[in-house]
Amino acid sequence: MWKIGLMLLLLLCATILQSVHGQHGPMNKGSGLSIYAPAEIKWQQGPTSLPHGALIAVLEGDPSKEGPFVFRVKVPDGYRMPPHTHPKLERVTVISGIFNLGMGEKFDENATTPLPAGSYGCWPPGMKHFVWAKGETIVQFHGMGPWSIVYVDPKDDPRQGLKK
Repeated sequence: MWKIGLMLLLLLCATILQSVHGQHGPMNKGSGLSIYAPAEIKWQQGPTSLPHGALIAVLEGDPSKEGPFVFRVKVPDGYRMPPHTHPKLERVTVISGIFNLGMGEKFDENATTPLPAGSYGCWPPGMKHFVWAKGETIVQFHGMGPWSIVYVDPKDDPRQGLKK
């Protein structure tokens, strides 16, 4: 009996989502509902604070402003992020690929822990860490903005070349 009830509930949910979603685009047409199928996620060039090669997709909020945010970063195989910190708690979920995480002031590929798809990590503000990707990797970040990054060695900051 409970299986029939569950099937009816799932059918009802599917019907509601289809009516909200329609045939095209993310389910956020003024209803307050935001749902994105993978093909509907809009990737764009990553911010200048990240090394070249990163793409970003903001799914909720504005990471540069006060308030909650969710964004994803997609990086190619071998992508490296030098040692850095964040002034706020960092929360990371690995969506695909392998996100290799190391702690400390010096980049050491052999001192990292591989975080495969499905992994979650959280570390406090100011913790020095670095990463590299094995395979194309997508990682989701969420927290309270504004989000920012501070490189341990200022020479590693890709924004340095942009200052005049």
